[in-house]
Amino acid sequence: MSSLLVLNAGSSSLKFSLYGVEGAAVRLVRHGQVENLLGNSRLVIDDADAGTHVTQEFGEALGHHRATALLLQRFAEDPSIELLAVGHRVVHGGTRYAAPVRVDDEVVAALEALVPLAPLHQPHNVAPIRAISALAPALPQVACFDTAFHRTQPELAQMYALPAAIRAKGVRRYGFHGLSYEFIAGRLKELDAGAAGGRTVVLHLGNGASMCALQAGRSIATTMGFTALEGLPMGTRSGSVDPGAVMYLLDQCGMDVRAVEHLLYHESGLKGVSELSSDMRSLEASGDPRAALAIELLCYRIGRELGSLAAAVGGLDALVFTAGIGENSVRVRSRVGSLAAWLGLAVNEEANRRHGPLISAAHSRVRAWVIPTDEELMIAQHTLVEIGI
Repeated sequence: MSSLLVLNAGSSSLKFSLYGVEGAAVRLVRHGQVENLLGNSRLVIDDADAGTHVTQEFGEALGHHRATALLLQRFAEDPSIELLAVGHRVVHGGTRYAAPVRVDDEVVAALEALVPLAPLHQPHNVAPIRAISALAPALPQVACFDTAFHRTQPELAQMYALPAAIRAKGVRRYGFHGLSYEFIAGRLKELDAGAAGGRTVVLHLGNGASMCALQAGRSIATTMGFTALEGLPMGTRSGSVDPGAVMYLLDQCGMDVRAVEHLLYHESGLKGVSELSSDMRSLEASGDPRAALAIELLCYRIGRELGSLAAAVGGLDALVFTAGIGENSVRVRSRVGSLAAWLGLAVNEEANRRHGPLISAAHSRVRAWVIPTDEELMIAQHTLVEIGI
């Protein structure tokens, strides 16, 4: 079976999806991850065809290089698999990469030069690329970027009000979750051609959360900016905070840069406000008023950002909920719908409880959809194109 491997590397896990290639189409056959790369690592594989589940414990920390080698070896030993290429999710493509790119030494060097712009993500994304270059140098690799989809935004939408010398250093609004937004833009064409050709705001609500305004399927504005910290409150990330508050933490609270970084990335958001959990399912099941406050704050901020994004595209024809919270939280969708009533949105609560896909009422001027995202499939499709199939 001709196959494509898609890798999504994080700080402590290496997620993978294996796709069978059938002509110009791809089909998921296996997926899983190597968990806990920095501790007692474990390999988990789910077979989409046979429905089997495989787990292997290692009792040691594999790290990114050995985890990548492990996956390559397992697939090389399977006579039913002929690996054609590997596609990688890479968080940051800077201003240089507005589309997927075939990896070579020059590209790897360019990606590593972007590490200061995404120090918590980029090094982990690049690690498997380097590992495969060493272990299987003839195997084609394709880098697909979370930032690339947003390069269609007007220049003003990508600017901060900073001096030109600072902007020249790359300090600008990049936006993220682009692979998810690109997938949703394509899927919306199949479900709602009118919305796909008009003004749509997509809500990617997961542990990482952002929103994006689309005009005819192109990114016009988004909530994340220079980093994946800006914008909405998230599972453990604060979202937008007044830079003056950061200076206060540094100057008056005795915190250093690393401590502030840890606070804003890992101890804030739903976890920080609730002081209970970063998991929406746990918060919704809790009777603690702090859990309700965290959920309400997220919805409030979504409502405010929705007004901003609707202004950026001059109105609103459709709203799309996606990712873990967006696809599964009836409560969040209902609350956001009520906050967006002024834009002409009315939610059909029965359809919302069924998770849609169409959850707007018949009389609603704005259509609302629940559409599952699939970033890995988007990467697989890009990889297929880049290797000429």
